[in-house]
Amino acid sequence: VVDADGRSIPFGALYGEQKAIVLFVRNFLCYTCKEYVEDLAKVPKAFLEEANVRLIVIGQSSYHHIKPFCSLTGYTHEMYVDPQREIYKTLGMKRGESNNVSVQSPHVKSNMLLGSIKSTWRAMTSPAFDFQGDPSQQGGALILGPGNEVHFLHFDKNRLDHVPINTVLQLAGVKTVNFTNQHQIIDI
Repeated sequence: VVDADGRSIPFGALYGEQKAIVLFVRNFLCYTCKEYVEDLAKVPKAFLEEANVRLIVIGQSSYHHIKPFCSLTGYTHEMYVDPQREIYKTLGMKRGESNNVSVQSPHVKSNMLLGSIKSTWRAMTSPAFDFQGDPSQQGGALILGPGNEVHFLHFDKNRLDHVPINTVLQLAGVKTVNFTNQHQIIDI
């Protein structure tokens, strides 16, 4: 993988020493990925530190797109890219969409038409006019490490098939997050 400064890092180094939640996104222009990562940005660093877990997003574009995407989404955790999609391919992540799967990510707020229009507009107005990866590539979620231990594996079937963030947090032993904008009511 490649970091935001263009440095190559072996994929295994991301989870070799400690458990890591590794989330592969379709591409940085995908509206569902943007909204998913906006919610990932709400995971407090303290929750991750307390559980000794890394939170990592991997995209499939050039590393030049990492900082603008983090700025756009407010994401401050680790982010890398796999520009040639080598890890996506090695893991067997799907290309294309399965429309017969009726899933709806709780983190996606836009409808498909509006989201697609926003994604296209971002592509057209970006300096490189770049679709930032293969638009047919699907992502996935893994919980790995330390070492070669695999705790959880999910490959997205389509753009709405993200694993709910609280599910992966819980499976990794991290406190869950309230993603609604409503205040929680506590009975005393």
